[in-house]
Amino acid sequence: MNFTAEVKKATDPIYQKISKVMPEIEWSIHAPYIHRINQLKKEKNAIVLAHNYQTPEIYHGVSDVAADSLALAIEAAKTKADIIVMAGVHFMAETSKLMSPEKKVLLPDMDAGCSLSSSVTGKDVRLLKEKYPGVPVVSYVNTSADVKAETDICCTSANAVKIVESLGVKKVIFLPDDYLAKYVASQTHVEIIAWKGICMVHDQFNEKEINDIREKNPGIKIIAHPECPPEVIKASDFAGSTGGMINYVKNNQPQKVMMVTECSMSDNIQVENPNVEFIRPCNLCPHMKKITLPKILDCLENETGEIIMDKKTIEKARIPVERMAAIGR
Repeated sequence: MNFTAEVKKATDPIYQKISKVMPEIEWSIHAPYIHRINQLKKEKNAIVLAHNYQTPEIYHGVSDVAADSLALAIEAAKTKADIIVMAGVHFMAETSKLMSPEKKVLLPDMDAGCSLSSSVTGKDVRLLKEKYPGVPVVSYVNTSADVKAETDICCTSANAVKIVESLGVKKVIFLPDDYLAKYVASQTHVEIIAWKGICMVHDQFNEKEINDIREKNPGIKIIAHPECPPEVIKASDFAGSTGGMINYVKNNQPQKVMMVTECSMSDNIQVENPNVEFIRPCNLCPHMKKITLPKILDCLENETGEIIMDKKTIEKARIPVERMAAIGR
């Protein structure tokens, strides 16, 4: 792929937007892919949905919607495109297929998994339901379609507390994230029966690291994802979903901020908040980073990595996602 004058002209507005977080030499490698992907999207009536953890060249360069898991699920249901390319991980692509079963949903790397999603199976949920008969199951959206099919309602970190309280019960099974379950339990009187899954990215943060950064950066605002350990959330100024974290920065414009979450988030949000200084403790999601521009181009050109699910699974697993989307944030 060559960085021609045509490519430069077509992609320069995008580069001007992200030039503060990307050197020009690196942009010359990405731009030809961005140009071709954006051409192909028009030719094939395709859209790219990107999670907030994607790198800036994907997040700002080729995505039609860049958002958290809840917004991506809602957008997947609304789209008029024929093809959805999920620049995210496997459970997100499955969720897009559940919400738009008639669309062709593509994942650029089928090995882009998730430590949370892989921590629980549909069989595990069936055994939990036997152990706690009549107790509703709330599954984080970071789960496989197999798990969602055994679930009463899904949630994301953006609406987990609201979803749990919407059920009007005294006790719920909440899976798979143990830290998010603890966070929800701290915000509600509903008894939470938790599963012991963790996000491998958020589990790396610790209280000492937060306190050290605060000491070295007087006045800093530290905002954490609810998938972090409880002591990290307690040591932070705010806890919220990736969308909630973005809104916090946008609305408060702190002089200096640290986002206690996946590393690429800070780069992406820096672009839209140039007056805010971001302190970056860099914990990368190895699964998210499997998604690259060359892989997006390849899957869009050849329509590979298609998400295929049987009709029965789609019908069962779609219900809890639709219930979640109806309740919203």
